[in-house]
Amino acid sequence: MEYPPYTFITMTEKFKCIRCGACCRWRGYVRLKGDEIEEIAKFLGTNADEFTKKYTYLTHDRKSLTLTDQEDGSCVFYRHDPPACFIQEVKPEQCRTFPEKWAHQGWENDCGAAIQRKKEQD
Repeated sequence: MEYPPYTFITMTEKFKCIRCGACCRWRGYVRLKGDEIEEIAKFLGTNADEFTKKYTYLTHDRKSLTLTDQEDGSCVFYRHDPPACFIQEVKPEQCRTFPEKWAHQGWENDCGAAIQRKKEQD
């Protein structure tokens, strides 16, 4: 499976997420760090082993575990109606730091907050 390349960016203004869920619907890795697995598992009322088996897989580069996707490519913890992250309180760092620390090329054309900001500036 081909994933969009990620870019690392520096924001000149503080990004204000409007929680549209666009970033949760892009195909690609959500790499998990060590303590995030335990934290999310606890939040879900399970243990790290069960969480890992049910909600993760090893990335192609074999460097980390990533969250699985729903059939439509969105994150396994994304809820469509209304748009929301089921694990908002404990979501991974990668999710919390979008787009200040990472984004895919062209993210500004998909992200509701970026689109809104552009309209306000025009």
